[in-house]
Amino acid sequence: MRIDNHTHVGFDPLFYMQGWSPYCLDLPRLFNEADGFNIDAFVVFPFVAYTALDMAAIKRNRIQLAADADAVPYEFENRRLCNDILRCPADWQSRLWPFLIADPSRKPEAQVRAWQALPSEYRIYGLKFQTHTIQSPILALLDEGACMLDYAEAHDLPLLIHTSIRAEDKWSQCSDILRVVESRPKVRFVLAHSCRFHQPTLDRVAQLPNAWFDCSAFITHCICAQRDLPAVAAPVDRFESDYMSPERVLQDLAQAYPDKLIWGSDVPYYSIEYDRLQIRSSYRREVACLDALPAPARERVCHRNTLAWLGSIDTSSS
Repeated sequence: MRIDNHTHVGFDPLFYMQGWSPYCLDLPRLFNEADGFNIDAFVVFPFVAYTALDMAAIKRNRIQLAADADAVPYEFENRRLCNDILRCPADWQSRLWPFLIADPSRKPEAQVRAWQALPSEYRIYGLKFQTHTIQSPILALLDEGACMLDYAEAHDLPLLIHTSIRAEDKWSQCSDILRVVESRPKVRFVLAHSCRFHQPTLDRVAQLPNAWFDCSAFITHCICAQRDLPAVAAPVDRFESDYMSPERVLQDLAQAYPDKLIWGSDVPYYSIEYDRLQIRSSYRREVACLDALPAPARERVCHRNTLAWLGSIDTSSS
């Protein structure tokens, strides 16, 4: 079985209004992108910026919650994803494993109430946090957002968290995420984007029984390493490999962390255009790295390790 653990569906108003890409993807395009690559299941979640933010501020590239007293982060996006999946053909539904996306610092209790109000036929597989774009500190999960971790623990839901190692990033630092992981040993976590190839973080993930990391948007991050861009760890702290060959890097990661690496594409974020940064890749290129792995390693990173993180899932229909 081949599982893509990291896919976005929906629309991002911030990327759209700022002229950045990507900013949208629907379920038919997701299946079209993956067609022919033998992907059996997709972990899916909404895009990052949400419609409960103040749209006038979004146009100015500023993040603030709308003044409307009823505005709840991601309430619309999570319900829209729910409805999209429930309208899908049965064979698509069985292959879509939805995560709810969350903002840990803005109205977290109201978000949990919105989760509880979703239709009973909607199965939730986990929670997703991308706190960099929405400027919401992941450490809020240890304070006002702790109710979200309570919910995850009560419902045995894993978490997937966007990572950063940029010094100026106050919202999604790898070191802060590790504090959250260590605080909840009963909750399973994935740190996204190969932990930006930050060797100390990768080594710490390897030590924690409730932590894994994924390689989403892998080609993009290898290109960042080739260019020594600050999106990945500086050479002194970078996982040692040949970043001119993403296939080699993935093989080295799979060998160094055989039980911790999980494969995901980050569709459609394998290509990105953001201010002066422009990197192009494709679903085909992401899968090519996976397929270059020896068969036992490939089975671990896109199946066994993924299910260990996700927990108990009935895959009999997939």
